[in-house]
Amino acid sequence: MRGLFSCGVMDVFLEEGIDFDGAAGISAGACFGCNFKSRQKGRALRYNMRYSRDPRYCSFRSLLKTGDLYGVDFCYRELPEVLDPFDKKTFAENPMEFYVGATDVDTGRIVYHRCTDGGERDMRWMQASASMPMVSRIVEVDGYRLLDGGIVDPVPYRFMEEAGYDRNVYILTQPKGFQKEKSRAMPLMRLALRDTPRIVEAMEARHEVYNRQLAEIGEKEKRGEILVIRPPESLGISRTEKNPKELERVYQIGVNEARKALPRVRTFLVP
Repeated sequence: MRGLFSCGVMDVFLEEGIDFDGAAGISAGACFGCNFKSRQKGRALRYNMRYSRDPRYCSFRSLLKTGDLYGVDFCYRELPEVLDPFDKKTFAENPMEFYVGATDVDTGRIVYHRCTDGGERDMRWMQASASMPMVSRIVEVDGYRLLDGGIVDPVPYRFMEEAGYDRNVYILTQPKGFQKEKSRAMPLMRLALRDTPRIVEAMEARHEVYNRQLAEIGEKEKRGEILVIRPPESLGISRTEKNPKELERVYQIGVNEARKALPRVRTFLVP
């Protein structure tokens, strides 16, 4: 739910008419970022506030019953098709390229997919990108077996640079100076994920990968090669926060930081 900070930033961009040629999202960045391409300002905050306490959306009951903490049918069918419709038409017509990344459980490598129409296949990729180990089933799509993209590529900056994008704005959900520590749940993960050894290996090194990425991003930022928008301090929110007031608080921090950054963003994006 730290991703609601990113939603606040993206909604300000929508409000101010700031467009991009391409974007990439990982995990929550995939599920929330798609609303930028569909130009649905406020949608991610709205449905999270409305359904955060609904056991069909996210609950241990769902985990025990289906194997997924976040209910797949509710999150990726009922919600976008019925309860808070995802604008697939606008998504498909918007020329901005939108990519999501997920981890191939058999190789331990990141795989990217370009979402084009917001249909069932794209939704499967978004689901895969956000499927956290131990609390989600493996997602099978396009011949891959996938889990959360953040396991091996938390910030997809190299992918965007290699794709040819040279004026990149990064939205991070941790403050400057943050360092990830090795998960204390690793003994449990080794046991629970023993059938996917590549994922175990990736989880063992995840903190090192993330910290290395942040160091590289910091150097690029110092050289003026990129622009970074991040919270001024820790957001202090649970990954599965259910309090609507907390969700809105984090969203508003994103709104405020984006508004402060607008002059820099506009200057940076001019060729």
